[in-house]
Amino acid sequence: MRTRSPKSEVRSLKTENTFLYSSFSNLLLPVACCLLLSSCHGDYVPKQKSYPRVIFPERKYELYDPKECPFKFEKPVYTVVSRDTAYFSQRLRNDQCWLNVYFPSLNGVINLTYKDINDSMSLERLVEDAHKLAFKHTKKANYIDEIKIPNEHGVGGILYDLGGDAASNVQFFLTDSNKHFIRGALYFYNQPNADSMAPVLDFVKADMRQMLKTFEWK
Repeated sequence: MRTRSPKSEVRSLKTENTFLYSSFSNLLLPVACCLLLSSCHGDYVPKQKSYPRVIFPERKYELYDPKECPFKFEKPVYTVVSRDTAYFSQRLRNDQCWLNVYFPSLNGVINLTYKDINDSMSLERLVEDAHKLAFKHTKKANYIDEIKIPNEHGVGGILYDLGGDAASNVQFFLTDSNKHFIRGALYFYNQPNADSMAPVLDFVKADMRQMLKTFEWK
């Protein structure tokens, strides 16, 4: 009877191990492929569009009464007012009162342009210019509404409310129909986007309503 040598037993074990490893590898590869394919075909949920969160300041107002200007009004305490002294290369007179009401935390500004009503600058011309400047933005606006401004101080005017991606969504003019006329326009220092700017625009509109309601000529 022939007996197997230790060397032959070792070779036999190696052969069996190689066969088992090869068989296990061949089985593992299809399983891994199936798992990979099943994970790739799962339901995909797209990330919803979102915008940066805006922290609004606490709403509070104070009287703004510049000595050199023929008007006064209530403004938000979180705004900063600066005065334009020149228009391009032309120096403005002290009584012209061109102001910028800045909203630093909201990245916006209301430009105020005051003009006297006189023989060379009639009320009809000033109103027509304000109307043209407001409707200049209708190319990118979805709509434009003309709203009479409520005021109990003898001040009349029209507010232009523009919808859509207009450069200026709110413009207005105020007058006493005799001597004083002022025009305003709201701008933001970013690309117009009606969806992302809607909350900020609504917040500033409320502040503008307070400013217009409390506006007085001196």
